[in-house]
Amino acid sequence: MNKKRGLSPLSLARLSLFQGCLGCLAVIFAGMLNRIMISELAFPAILVGGGLAFEQLMAPSRVLFGNISDSFPIKGQKRTPYILLGTAGFCSMAIASIPLIFITERALTGGNWLAITTAAIGLCILFSLYGLAISLATTPYLALVIDMTSEEERPKAVGIIWCMLTVGIVVGAIAISITTKGLDGISDPALLEPALQKFMVWVSGIVLVITIFACWGVESKVDKNSQNLGNKDNNIGLKESWSIITSSPQIIIFFTFLILYTLGLFLQDPILESYGAEVFSLPISQTTLLNAFWGIGTLIGLLIGGLWITPRLGKLSTARIGCWMIIFSLFLLILSGAFKSTNSLFGVLVIFGLAAGIATNSALSLMLDLTLPEMAGTLVGVWGLAQALSRAMGKIFGGGLLDLGRLLSGPENNFLAFAFVFLLEIIVTFLAIYVLNKVSVKRFREETSSTIESLMMADLDI
Repeated sequence: MNKKRGLSPLSLARLSLFQGCLGCLAVIFAGMLNRIMISELAFPAILVGGGLAFEQLMAPSRVLFGNISDSFPIKGQKRTPYILLGTAGFCSMAIASIPLIFITERALTGGNWLAITTAAIGLCILFSLYGLAISLATTPYLALVIDMTSEEERPKAVGIIWCMLTVGIVVGAIAISITTKGLDGISDPALLEPALQKFMVWVSGIVLVITIFACWGVESKVDKNSQNLGNKDNNIGLKESWSIITSSPQIIIFFTFLILYTLGLFLQDPILESYGAEVFSLPISQTTLLNAFWGIGTLIGLLIGGLWITPRLGKLSTARIGCWMIIFSLFLLILSGAFKSTNSLFGVLVIFGLAAGIATNSALSLMLDLTLPEMAGTLVGVWGLAQALSRAMGKIFGGGLLDLGRLLSGPENNFLAFAFVFLLEIIVTFLAIYVLNKVSVKRFREETSSTIESLMMADLDI
């Protein structure tokens, strides 16, 4: 018998701290370090976006790490040891990222193409290892939440944990803003490197300690007599997985929607802080706060979307409203830059976050509706892969399109280069709405049920 112990409110609160730590690190990598590399160290935006994208491109490894944690418990625990190993890994990579960033800066300044290529490859490898470590920690973490909750408890637990990710982004952005105030106006690498290195060591140490506190003693030990039960059902080969994924047009439609929606939401992610720096002349401490305002809006959007809008209007209608709000927010983002209104910029980001929260809540709810018990792991993996791929594309294309916009508008007009990216983001979100109109939960269930039955019959024939 696989008996769930259940998550007490205290255990759930502890576990959610880990997700908050991930939010804090996301602000550091996608926000502060991203801005410093582009604006202070003059890295090509395509290099920064491409390097950061390697974290997301490691997402397929989640399937492997999930299977390993299922099959190979360490000292009677299937999840906690892997969470701690992964956390130790990404904290180590975070610390190592600072010297490597400045080695790359020196190579770019020196102009030696061999040194530049070597440093750039090294930076991409480091971000890849960081992404692998994130996958190693987060996959067993989510599996632990599933292990310890019933189907009735799970939506509440996932909702709290998702909100905690946003809280971590907000708290992290505020903490970074306070601790980096002394770096405002500094662009000298000799001064930036030691300050950032000390900051990253402190942050990584705190994240590791919080993770240990969050996870220690929460997981119950595996019964040796039952730890291998169900492994056969969980081992889905690549060919079989592909058959399931391609069995229903609705799976392809929703997969496409997730890619377009996530791309429309995050195409500006790698350039937002540079937008504040180059168009509004904001210092590092204030551009970091852009993420805090966006995060506050997202948190409010998640709450009112889940508690009020979605129950009244339905998931599909709420998702459409969220997407239209994203388009409206992007137009306002362009207008704030045209008038160089700093106050408007921060206000727009709250609205943008509100739109993101409402759209995300409904998209997550749709993901649950478009997941069947017989193949929940496979479909959740597919939806997660769609989001990870689009986040990676957002990082690559966001930086690359900014470089293209600068080329088209000329070096003297930074605003037009950023506006070019935001306009393309609006077009992508329009496409997401078009695809969303073709999503049908009823058709999905009808199409997949026959395919699942056929696959099960094929397994019996073998």
